[in-house]
Formats: sequence, C-alpha cells, structure tokens
Amino acid sequence: MFSIGQLSKRTGVKIPTIRYYEQMGLIDAPERSEGNQRRYTADGLSRLSFIRHSRDLGFSIEDIKGLLSLSQHPERPCHDAHEIAVQHLGAVQDRIKKLRRLERELKRISKCDADSVSECAVIETLADHGLCETEH
Repeated sequence: MFSIGQLSKRTGVKIPTIRYYEQMGLIDAPERSEGNQRRYTADGLSRLSFIRHSRDLGFSIEDIKGLLSLSQHPERPCHDAHEIAVQHLGAVQDRIKKLRRLERELKRISKCDADSVSECAVIETLADHGLCETEH
C-alpha cells in the first residue's frame, strides 16, 4: 500500500493532479486508513503510471479514459486502441505542420534590421496580420 505522497514520488505525478484524476474517474478512490489517509494499491500505482505516460505522449483525458477502459478487457481486439493512437498521431502531425509555419514566419520577421521601432518588421507584422506570409 502506498500513501499519496509515495505514489506521487514513484510516478512523478503531483498530489493535486492525483486527486484530480480521482475526481475525473481515471483512478479509483483509494481505501482509507484509520487516520483517513489515502492508501493506494500496486494496481493504483500501475494505473497512475499508465496515465502519466499517456499524458506525456499528449493523449487527452478522454482518450486516456478510452484506453483505460480497453485495458480492462484484454480479450478485446486491439483495433480500438490502435484507432485512438492513429487519431492522436494525426492531430500531432497537424500541430507540427502549424508549428513549422509559425517557425518560418518568426524567422522571417526576426530578420529585421531597422534602426528604430517605427520601422521594425516585428512590430509592423504583429500589428497587421496581412503582412504575414503564411497562415499560422
């Protein structure tokens, strides 16, 4: 059995976040000691580690709920889990494309060699989106 502090140290998840995950139903409410202290099992530790890794990979809370639900039914086919991962990958790839456009635009406007702010490409471009070369 683990206290919430021990669980936090082992997983790297902050205590308020652990409580939040309990409220969201991602982890079960733990047993309580006689002193009303939360006591987590090894399964709780494993589940929280799963959640932490999923969050590190950028999965949404809804996706994690779905993946956790699937993990409770090992006899089911992998297709649904695969589909969640593929959809998330597509969203990540879209964000990367957008970030690359943003990077190009920032590189372009940061090459300003004006002597004063009144002629500064950074300030002018931020004031007028029409001066941007890309949609970002």
